[in-house]
Amino acid sequence: MSLMVLGTSSHAGKSTVVAALCRVLANKGISVAPFKSQNMSLNSYVTSDGCEIGIAQAMQAFAARVEPRPEMNPVLLKPKGDATSQVVLMGHPYKDVPAREYYRETSFLLEKAVGAARLLEKEYGHLVVEGAGGAAEMNLYSRDIANILLARALQYPIILVADIERGGIFAQVYGTIKLLPDDIAPLVKGIIINKFRGDPAIFAQGVDILEEISGVPVLGVLPFASIELPSEDSLSLGDKKAGGFPVRIAVIRLPHISNFSDFEALEHRARVEYVPLGVSLEDFDCIIVPGTKNTVNDLAQMWRSGTADMIVSARERGTPIIGICGGYQMLGKEVIDSGVESCKGTYRGLGILDVVTRFDRYEKRTEQVTLAARPVRPILSSFGKVSGYEIHMGVTERGADREAFDGDGAVSGDGLVFGTYLHGLFSNTPAVDALLSFLYTRRGLQYTASQSSNDPYEDLAALFLRHVRTEALLRYFT
Repeated sequence: MSLMVLGTSSHAGKSTVVAALCRVLANKGISVAPFKSQNMSLNSYVTSDGCEIGIAQAMQAFAARVEPRPEMNPVLLKPKGDATSQVVLMGHPYKDVPAREYYRETSFLLEKAVGAARLLEKEYGHLVVEGAGGAAEMNLYSRDIANILLARALQYPIILVADIERGGIFAQVYGTIKLLPDDIAPLVKGIIINKFRGDPAIFAQGVDILEEISGVPVLGVLPFASIELPSEDSLSLGDKKAGGFPVRIAVIRLPHISNFSDFEALEHRARVEYVPLGVSLEDFDCIIVPGTKNTVNDLAQMWRSGTADMIVSARERGTPIIGICGGYQMLGKEVIDSGVESCKGTYRGLGILDVVTRFDRYEKRTEQVTLAARPVRPILSSFGKVSGYEIHMGVTERGADREAFDGDGAVSGDGLVFGTYLHGLFSNTPAVDALLSFLYTRRGLQYTASQSSNDPYEDLAALFLRHVRTEALLRYFT
């Protein structure tokens, strides 16, 4: 048997609950795989066979101790702006579609999703399925391949996750269950309350009330916890709080920012701030231009907002600047688009790296890579070998600047500016330590190298076991 985890809203904690349950089951020797039929996220991951899936499903696969694969997230939507998204189907770009046209694909995509789920179920025995957004979006019922239509096809028992931090917990739970279609509501077998702050015993009466009005048992009240797991989507940016570290790093909050989970390891050792366009970049020790789903449009907005000029000025002051993927493309002299990514034309880059990027064909490079950093002082020379993954369109040609890594990127003559296509660069501890050691030393401060931490999935599973009646869930996997 398998289980489906739906939410009362977006960001209720479905992804975390699925990951926790996957690790609990794996620790008990139960073979399980995660699944999410449709994900909308600009934070993605590349599997070992070069397929692109949502980063949450990769995280959940790691929790289940299985290899991420495209069937775990058969449909990935990557918003590009103007109500248009790139559809990644079974790990590969399918087409760019406006929302209205996308819904014409409902039957086809549902068939693909159900087929992927059945294949995983056959191979792994059990699935933990994650829904998307809120389960009771009544206007979407006829085309909701992530919740209602999928639940109808799979007929798995449902656990409903609600976010008590948002307030209105009783309306969330009761309203969601009562608004579900008549054939879906009886599948709801349990409720998990998430993000509780304080003593859960205080909410004991609330549990009783929820069970009475809904007729569904509350299986647990999960406390708010800061466990180092990758963020799934842009909603997580609003939850980020910069730590009180002496070194400040600005990550430019591009309109179409992608894979900002690249920098979460840095957040635990430096004051990382996601800075909106047009906001001052003075007094930062380092500036990072991150990945984007729309290089051309975000580059134009950087110039219009004044952020591009601020970065050029920071470069002149000697501030280290790093570009990742689309950010690397922007640091170059030009971006030339033949109409693949945006409107046909030649767009002025920031000009602080001697590279030119061309978008000539609708083709995406997706692969896992391990590269050696070039021995360029003062930063890259201490990176050593790093692993990560590439997800990008366009080809970048290097001019006079040297390579930053073997066969990838570029680095300025003084070594203070570099760009790379490598996502996950700062998931490598030596890279984190090399950058922060340089920045701390520059401020006359001592930096302590990162220490290996506990497995976050084990921490998550332990939290889940303490606060959720897992025996009520395990019966669906025997």
